[in-house]
Amino acid sequence: MRVGVPKEIKAHEYRIGLTPGAVREYVASGHPVAVETGAGEGIGASDDSYRKAGATIVGSAREVFSSSEMIVKVKEPQPIEWVQLREDQILFTYLHLAADPEQTKGLIKSGCAAIAYETVTDEHGGLPLLAPMSEVAGRLSIEAAGAALQRHNGGRGLLIGGVPGVQPARIVVIGGGVVGTQAARMAVGLGAEVTILDRSLPRLGQLDELFEGRVRTRFSTIEAVEEEVFAADVVIGAVLVPGASTPKLVKRDMLRSMRKRSVIVDVAIDQGGCFETSHPTTHADPTYVVDDVIHYCVANMPGAVPLTSSQALNHATLPFGLALANKGVAAVMDSPHLRAGLNVFRGRLTNKAVAESLGLAFSPVGNIAA
Repeated sequence: MRVGVPKEIKAHEYRIGLTPGAVREYVASGHPVAVETGAGEGIGASDDSYRKAGATIVGSAREVFSSSEMIVKVKEPQPIEWVQLREDQILFTYLHLAADPEQTKGLIKSGCAAIAYETVTDEHGGLPLLAPMSEVAGRLSIEAAGAALQRHNGGRGLLIGGVPGVQPARIVVIGGGVVGTQAARMAVGLGAEVTILDRSLPRLGQLDELFEGRVRTRFSTIEAVEEEVFAADVVIGAVLVPGASTPKLVKRDMLRSMRKRSVIVDVAIDQGGCFETSHPTTHADPTYVVDDVIHYCVANMPGAVPLTSSQALNHATLPFGLALANKGVAAVMDSPHLRAGLNVFRGRLTNKAVAESLGLAFSPVGNIAA
């Protein structure tokens, strides 16, 4: 299968769908790979490094889209990209369609088979292609919060870990999954006072054992969220409902009771965010203020560390990508895990959570002929 890798064009997105090492694996398996010139600049990978891995370098994204049977990306296709997709193509990338009706309509119109990294599953029911970027984003969330807390950035002027004799920052993490766990790990390492809220008692038990009492765990209720958020210096939104829009757990009227110049980091913004006042921002202009509360809502946080992120992502996506390249759409039908990743196929929405979030018709994969 002819595989294409365009340069990412979303603002301040420096990751790449295939690293030179991953390209070498595809080529070794008999799949020609076309890479847009300059696509690897963000991770320090030159065109020559891709040529040495066996790729063909092409001069434009249009050439990549027109000549390839499978497009491998990182971020969701932008309007100028989704109009170039065709019915006979496979798109393999992050999509986050529940928060993006226009992209959804564009992919449906294209007729392509769009497989979302974030809904591919594994044999344990996990999300193996979302996990590495969730790990990165969770860790970055504390770095972002620490910068936003600094007074010259508009924050309270508070050091996350404090110093001897001075209270550290109080950090509340809403959601005890991969993002929340990694955020708590970083915050605890810096010396912060950390609380994790989650609605799964077994998960809270796991977290209590993992952190050996160094974090507080609370069952997430409306009352618990209010109590913790009102007393926090930093609130990390780390809630995930696979494929679906994120519930708004912190309402606008709650901000007035929060500490002035405290910080919200909404890692769930790709799925719509878990704060009512959240809207996507970029690395160029990452924060804004609502009711004296600083909001950090960058929609591609791992793009800030593209070398780490691209390598971690490629390690996870490689076996699934090779399966698609080897078998085409048949790989989706053969694998329940890739089938869970199929969001759009030949003009139909095949992910129930996305369809329900957008109020569109859902077509089970089993009802669609390969």
